[in-house]
Amino acid sequence: MPRYSRIIATGGYLPERVLSNRDLEQMVDTSDEWIQARTGIRSRHLVSADEKTVDLAEAAARQALADAGLGPQDLDLIIVATTTPDQIFPSTACLLQARLGNRGSPAFDVQAVCTGFIYALACADQFIRSGAVRRALVVGAESMSRITDWTDRGTCILFGDGAGAVILEAADQPGLISTHLHADGAYADLLQVPGGLAEPAGKAVMEMQGNAVFRVAVRTLEEIVHETLAANDLAPGDIDWLVPHQANIRIIRATADKLNLPMERVVVTVDHHGNTSAASVPLALDDAARRGCFQPGQLLLLEAFGGGFTWGSALLRWG
Repeated sequence: MPRYSRIIATGGYLPERVLSNRDLEQMVDTSDEWIQARTGIRSRHLVSADEKTVDLAEAAARQALADAGLGPQDLDLIIVATTTPDQIFPSTACLLQARLGNRGSPAFDVQAVCTGFIYALACADQFIRSGAVRRALVVGAESMSRITDWTDRGTCILFGDGAGAVILEAADQPGLISTHLHADGAYADLLQVPGGLAEPAGKAVMEMQGNAVFRVAVRTLEEIVHETLAANDLAPGDIDWLVPHQANIRIIRATADKLNLPMERVVVTVDHHGNTSAASVPLALDDAARRGCFQPGQLLLLEAFGGGFTWGSALLRWG
């Protein structure tokens, strides 16, 4: 019998501290009006000094477990997508596993920056389809504020912190219908954190060539939409909801236009979340699910674009 995976629960967590555009006006040469016009962002959440990425992941994971009516021991696999781990190793997934009290199940991190959750979702789906596991916890968790240059007005206005989670379970009918993943390292210099173990003198903060990133993001997301539709013999009108990476409202609108979707059918959280990188898509998914936006049987298209460059999509049927 064919084996598929479906999402049975979601979870999300945002740190308590909120940084508004008005607050940023006191830090760098910018304005609330300019930020909103260019990005759609009004505010973002930031971790406190003693708050870790694994703390965010744990809160989102526990909410998803409660939503599913499951305990940590019911998980066969834990994958965390993050660009901002608390330490080089162990992985954030292993730290989360210990926090939850799950022992023995495979646990590992995925690093694909803003596309990380889509990559992790695809990995978990393959584990379930192969019969290796029955239930998987997939988390996107980020403390982007820790790699943000708060004197760079081109990047500090964009990013925020948070975590989102889903639980996948084996099913007889496809919930997660298809995933599509891509990368092109030739664009690495356009969006990067140059510091690292190989270059300890490098800056461990983000550098971005914004206009160039915007152009490539719009083009590749248009391509991934067409690829996903073609692979499943669908027309744009067949998609009920777009759940995009929350990077910039202009990129979101451009993708919605390609699907002929009104913005009422697009999940938008960028205004109060900012860009939370790998946490962006699962946070948006959880936000919409808890507001009752999705109906059973509806088709959802998840997509993201991030540093690397990486980009990808997931098509799923809700419920």
